[in-house]
Amino acid sequence: MSPLIVAIFFVVVGLVLLIWSADRFVYGASSIARNSGISPMVIGLTIVAMGSSAPEMLVSATAAWQGKLDTSVGNAIGSNITNILLVIGAAALLKPIAVSSLTLRREFPLLLVCTLFGYYLLSDDLLTRTEGIILLVAFFSFLALLVYWGKHATPDDPLIAEINAEVPTVTISTLKAIIWAAVGLVLLLASSQLLVHGAVTIARYAGLSDLVIGLTIIAIGTSLPELAASIIGILKGEDDLALGNIIGSNIFNILAVLGLGAVIGPDVIDANAGGRDSYVMIGATILMLVMSVRLTRMQRINRVEGAILLAGFIGYQYLLFSQVA
Repeated sequence: MSPLIVAIFFVVVGLVLLIWSADRFVYGASSIARNSGISPMVIGLTIVAMGSSAPEMLVSATAAWQGKLDTSVGNAIGSNITNILLVIGAAALLKPIAVSSLTLRREFPLLLVCTLFGYYLLSDDLLTRTEGIILLVAFFSFLALLVYWGKHATPDDPLIAEINAEVPTVTISTLKAIIWAAVGLVLLLASSQLLVHGAVTIARYAGLSDLVIGLTIIAIGTSLPELAASIIGILKGEDDLALGNIIGSNIFNILAVLGLGAVIGPDVIDANAGGRDSYVMIGATILMLVMSVRLTRMQRINRVEGAILLAGFIGYQYLLFSQVA
């Protein structure tokens, strides 16, 4: 069998296992936390929120460990671009996304600050271990801030009710919860290895750089959970949760995914990461914020704006592959 066919098989199997194992890890970890007396709101803001970014985090760590920091960086930047242009664009095209939560409005400027900080660290074409540590410290500080906001949110904040609804409610024993969390974590590690190995092999055959493979195949693949969660959330009327998942995931990508890669495998990076791709990420972030926060009472991302975001995603993919050609 052709090595390329095997590589494609590894990528597909790796993605499926990555998504399933992330769900099982969240299920087990959430159950452990619930059995320990931790409130559903805290579980939702930490464990469940981290679960949706677990694929990016594990793939980033694996790529950096294998000396592919460009793939790790491309995964972080590409996932942020994909989350906004593809995921939010597709969800808004399906149904306009209403923005009403005060908590989300507070996260908007934080997302922009994190995005600009990520660009600042990448702009010198180098990620150091010290920078990675700073990013990880900022990541855990952000988690603490989320919990603080959640505990001090007003009772009518729709985000809190929606977060509570997302926490698994099935009660299982602590032993079973530990087993599920362990199985999920082991499969996360194994599937990320499969995905990175397959993607790197495909990149070699197609003549793609490590950065581009992270920006495209890996970024789109690891963003599938966000796409599914956002579309389901929009259809269920949980607009704040859908948009909150994207904002939280993008902050996680900058702080945790970039941070993990830098701590594990600090190195020089492709100049395009701190230039072309960071500019697109910043532009997409600002565009989403402008679309989301209006001066009028009707704050929402409408279908026309969703189509604009999707067109931006298609244009960016064309730009990447046309430059390769």
